[in-house]
Amino acid sequence: MKKILLFAIPALLTACGAQNKNIENADPMEYANTITADELKEHLYTFASDEYEGRNTGEPGQKKAAEYIVNEYKSLGIKAPKGMNNYFQVIPTEYFKGKLKASENVLGFIEGSEKPEEVIVISSHYDHVGIGKEGDIYNGADDGGSGPMALLEIAEAFTKAKKAGYTPKRSILLFHITGEEKGLLGSKYYTENPIIPLENTVANLNMDMIGRIDPAHEGNDNYVYLIGSDMLSTELHELSEEVNNKYMNMDLDYKYNDENDPNRFYYRSDHYNFAKNNIPVIFYFNGVHADYHKPTDTAEKISYSALEKRAKLAFLTAWEIANRDTRLVVDKAEDNSAK
Repeated sequence: MKKILLFAIPALLTACGAQNKNIENADPMEYANTITADELKEHLYTFASDEYEGRNTGEPGQKKAAEYIVNEYKSLGIKAPKGMNNYFQVIPTEYFKGKLKASENVLGFIEGSEKPEEVIVISSHYDHVGIGKEGDIYNGADDGGSGPMALLEIAEAFTKAKKAGYTPKRSILLFHITGEEKGLLGSKYYTENPIIPLENTVANLNMDMIGRIDPAHEGNDNYVYLIGSDMLSTELHELSEEVNNKYMNMDLDYKYNDENDPNRFYYRSDHYNFAKNNIPVIFYFNGVHADYHKPTDTAEKISYSALEKRAKLAFLTAWEIANRDTRLVVDKAEDNSAK
């Protein structure tokens, strides 16, 4: 027995050491490169298939989609946030004023090593609009499909880094949102009933429609529209630019980054419910296309190379926010409640 213990103690110390490497020595690009077009394609061809019936809020297809996400997190060893019995934040039908059936936000959690109480929320809605009156299935491969599948790949990248001993300093909340198509209701519910206090939420990186190439960038898979990065935090905007310049060299298009933009994209996806609470946000977006909210928004039309690049950029930005010594400074806080 004593001999066994003598061998076991050094092994235990080695194992513990592997879990506490200095994250400054990590190369985040090594883990970003685990995000691949092939894996994104495999996920999305399933998630945006007819089997999921357009993932309408509260309906069987949406619930099946939620189970898909949960099963992926279980396979990665990612747990639900502390205090939750499972991965589901249930939104009762009463919240929808009886117009929708009860639905679920899906949350995974990676606890930080040094500042676990501070959290970066990476989000994307996974619902879509269901089945049309003529029986057409609105699969929502780009809208409601590309973002959450990118989020799964980002989760896997953080998990692989953690297994290699590089746990982020701050915690990561992986937030798959329901009810976006009904008026940003899932994210509204969360910010009114947060699992983690909003005052501890450092930033929200939100992805919605990141799998296509719009007419303005035809033939270019190396761009993304960024919206909101400088609305609340100058530091977040500068960080985002620095990360891109260091690792990705994508074309960052700020065409829609204007509160007065007639499209009002800043107000039209789930990040806005965080921004209303003076939490800095970045909204990653590919722009509009002819298949928006049509049955023709299907998996074969996705640019998987573009989706891969955008997911990598979001991961690398989250990595930088999570591992900075100091929390992002909010220098443009304002009252957004009336907007």
